[in-house]
Amino acid sequence: MIVFERIADLQNALFDDRKAGRTVGLVPTMGALHDGHASLVRRSVKENDVTVVSVFLNPTQFNDQNDLKNYPRTLEADCKLLEQCGAQYVLAPSVREMYPTEDKRQFEFPPVSTVMEGAHRPGHFNGVCQVVSRLFYIAKPDRAYFGEKDFQQIAVVKAMVRHLGLKVRIVECDIVRDADGLARSSRNTLLAADERAIAPRIYKALRESVEYAKTHTVEETHDKVVADINATEGLEVEYFSIVDGNTLLDIASWDETGYAVGCITVYCGKKPIRLIDHIKYKQDV
Repeated sequence: MIVFERIADLQNALFDDRKAGRTVGLVPTMGALHDGHASLVRRSVKENDVTVVSVFLNPTQFNDQNDLKNYPRTLEADCKLLEQCGAQYVLAPSVREMYPTEDKRQFEFPPVSTVMEGAHRPGHFNGVCQVVSRLFYIAKPDRAYFGEKDFQQIAVVKAMVRHLGLKVRIVECDIVRDADGLARSSRNTLLAADERAIAPRIYKALRESVEYAKTHTVEETHDKVVADINATEGLEVEYFSIVDGNTLLDIASWDETGYAVGCITVYCGKKPIRLIDHIKYKQDV
């Protein structure tokens, strides 16, 4: 495995790979890697001749500078994990290398980029699109791999790909959870022991609501999830939206869509740490 700090060096290596007819998979990350990231990398290794993983803590997608400051940075451990997973290349650039000049591009794809996280974290998805589009231009991957935990992010990235006319297939990968149900996240490492102990109650409430939803309205289901989570001291729901999984617009009735998804963000602990998750209520195939 080769770790590149300079974009041009990675591009030169990929030029030779493409000349030899090799397919390229890309896994964009912000580092602090865990089993969820590893599952994306292993899938890319399985489906492509060459796998590139970016490890770049992107400042343009943080609307809270304290969040950026506190985000875990573990490059050495990340590289060990990526080598074990079979990645060929790692791109770990500096901010100056990734953004030699200020990126002033503006991306907005309503409604998918303006609801939920888009409403609560102004500028977040614009920053995501800035860095992901740049990575796509750099690596020119055949496939790019994203975890379903960031459900809304995938919808935004797909909209961006359509808008820019990029020839990359977005591959959605299942959430990886700990044995107690907590979705794997780099932010989990910031949880104190007592906070980590209560965090799985988020998914427990979501999972139990699926059966409840079969005999109750969307509004009743929404209110039950919020009440169940807020009943635990140390957990506070920022928002819970039950939406059409394609448009990400709120639904008022289960009959409105064949693809109903509940997306939630919860503050955990005194700091607090912001955790996201989702549950699928209906997914007609």
